[in-house]
Amino acid sequence: MVDGTVRSADGTTIAYSAWGDGDPVVIIDGATAYRATTPENAATAELLADRYRVINYDRRGRGGSGDTTPYAVEREFEDLAAVLEQAGEGRPATVFGWSSGALLALNAVHAGVPVARLALFEPPVVVDGSRPPLPADYVERLDTAVADGRPGDAVTLFLTAAIGLPEEVAAGMRADQDTWSRLEAIAPTIAYDGRQLGDTVSGRPLPAGLWDRVDVPVLVLHGDATWPFLTAGARAVAGILPTATLRAIPGENHSTTPAVLAEALRDFIGKS
Repeated sequence: MVDGTVRSADGTTIAYSAWGDGDPVVIIDGATAYRATTPENAATAELLADRYRVINYDRRGRGGSGDTTPYAVEREFEDLAAVLEQAGEGRPATVFGWSSGALLALNAVHAGVPVARLALFEPPVVVDGSRPPLPADYVERLDTAVADGRPGDAVTLFLTAAIGLPEEVAAGMRADQDTWSRLEAIAPTIAYDGRQLGDTVSGRPLPAGLWDRVDVPVLVLHGDATWPFLTAGARAVAGILPTATLRAIPGENHSTTPAVLAEALRDFIGKS
């Protein structure tokens, strides 16, 4: 494993770790996650490193990566493009996104970032009544909390409105100072994911042309023991992408084990 950095189009430094050689597999984390909090990414990379160059990067504002204001969703498209070109050496790449990282991957490819294929794990869209939609002012409330110097309130809003945890559970997490301070440090980035979600969490069906410029093979994964809204969301995403294949992972929920994920990615790359 080697660590490195790339420079995005706006000058922001993006930090990454890479394993192996070959065509790149780039892993994109979801909300609040980064390399130091997702050891399963490193374990997955080690399983794939015999054939691929697996790259896991910290999204801007997290871990070892910098940040530059003002934020726009396009800056994260440029970050991914920089990782692909500089760390991936411009070779045909598979991009894998966890949760809201899957929406970032879809949005980036729709905007023209070149990849060979996409793999998505449980994109957190809400297309029916199986859970409440996000509040219409969710991103605005996150931004206001951070701007007012209340990053903990932004984290609490994420945990309750987005994740669906009861208020008392979020309050209990707040009592763990080590964990809570790490979440507060990256609180500004929670709104970044909110912007990547757009209106896909409205409780309404996805518009047919939402990602109509995504023409590469797509694998949409979900656990068969996950929350019902995530199953419905995965099916909805796969249903509007003509090049998509839907695959349920037995026994898994909003995560999966490195061995299962590595096997699924290896099989997908080999077939596509």
